[in-house]
Amino acid sequence: MTWRPVLARTAVLRHDRVRGADLLLLPERVVVLHGRAGGVLRLCDGTRAVPEIVAALSGTFPGAPVEAEVPEFLTALRKEGWLR
Repeated sequence: MTWRPVLARTAVLRHDRVRGADLLLLPERVVVLHGRAGGVLRLCDGTRAVPEIVAALSGTFPGAPVEAEVPEFLTALRKEGWLR
């Protein structure tokens, strides 16, 4: 089965205009996302498989190490329980 990541039901992705950063709001916790992490999570809507997310980002950021870093990033968030 192919994993189609989606935010956990308890997680909410928001952009904080004051900080100029994306935030992952969790019960009793706020995670400030750095770099393009918010953009990656916006692609995690449950309709795209990880290879599709990687392909979309590779087209947007040619030459970036997307194929290596994005699956690792998503797996780490899944282990935290922030993605399902």
